[in-house]
Amino acid sequence: MRRKVIFVLCSLCAVLGFFTVLSVNKVLHSEWEFPETVKSDNERFRVVVISQELDTPFWKLVDAGASKQAEKEGISLELWGSYSKNQEDFLKQVEIALHSKVDGIIVQGLDTKEFQQLTRIKAASYGIPIITVANDVPVEKSLRKTYVGSDHHSAGKMLMEKLVSDMGEQGEVVLLGGTDLEYSQRLRLKGMEDSLENYPDIISFYVESGSSDEEAAAATQKALNEHPNVDAFFVLNVRQAGTVMQEISRRTELEPYYIYSFDDGSDASELLTEGKLDGIIEQSPEQMGEMSVTLMMQWLRNEVVPLDSEGYITDVRIVEGKDVLP
Repeated sequence: MRRKVIFVLCSLCAVLGFFTVLSVNKVLHSEWEFPETVKSDNERFRVVVISQELDTPFWKLVDAGASKQAEKEGISLELWGSYSKNQEDFLKQVEIALHSKVDGIIVQGLDTKEFQQLTRIKAASYGIPIITVANDVPVEKSLRKTYVGSDHHSAGKMLMEKLVSDMGEQGEVVLLGGTDLEYSQRLRLKGMEDSLENYPDIISFYVESGSSDEEAAAATQKALNEHPNVDAFFVLNVRQAGTVMQEISRRTELEPYYIYSFDDGSDASELLTEGKLDGIIEQSPEQMGEMSVTLMMQWLRNEVVPLDSEGYITDVRIVEGKDVLP
C-alpha cells in the first residue's frame, strides 16, 4: 500500500513538473512585442509625431499627411518637436512623450546613443511602440517597430545615375558631407559610391563640409584648390548647398559644374527654380505621414503584428529645374 501511495505521488509530481516546464517555455518564447489590450471604441488612441525640424516645408508635409490620416482613423494626434535641429530639445520632447505614456510615437530617427537609450530602454519599459519616419535608425539599436520613408541607398544611386546621364561616363566628382553624417546620409553616400563602381573613369573625392556655413565654405575652397578639374558636386546636406554654390561663384561661373542634392531643406526648390541646382531627389513626405499613422494604428489595434522590421518604402523621384514652376 505504501509503495502504491509513493508511486501515485511520484506520478503526480512528474505530471505537474512537465506542465510547469511547458508553461515556462511558452512564456519565454512568447511574442513579447504584442501590444496591450486594444482600447474600446469609445476610447481614443493618443499618438505623437516628433521631429527636429518643425520649421521646414518637408516636415510640415509629413505632419499634414499624419494629421489627415489621424482624422480618418478617429484618433488624437499631436505634433511635437524642435526647430533648427536642436537635438537637446528634440530628445527632451521624446522623453516627455514617453513619460506621458502616449499610445504610440512616430519620430524622426536620430542615430545617437541618447536616442537609442530612449527607444531601447524607456520605450520598452513603458510598452510604447515607436515608428521612425523619414530618418531611420538601425533596428538593432533602437528596437523601433518599423520605419516609414525613402530608401536612401537607392536614392543615392539614382542621383549618381542622373549625373552619368548628364555628364557622361568620365570626369571628377566631389562628394561634400559633414563630419558626422546622419544615418540616412551615410546610406545615400554608400548608394553613390556603389553606383560609381560601374564607371571606372569617374573619379570621386569625399570632402568633409562640417556643420556650419563657414566650414562648408572652407570645404568648397579646399575642393576647388585640390581638384581644379572637378566636374560635379554632390551636396549631401542641402542646407549647405547655397553656401557651396556661393563659394563656387566667387571663383568662377556655376554653369560648367553639375550640382545635385536632396530635398530635406527649405532651399531646395528655390535653388532649382533659380537654375543653380541641376537636380535633387524629391521624397514623399505627405505619404510618409499618412503611412506611419496607418501602420501605427494597425499595430495598436493588433491588426498587423509584427510590422515589417525592414520598413515601408515611400516614393522618390529626380526633379530638375525645368520641373519646378517659378
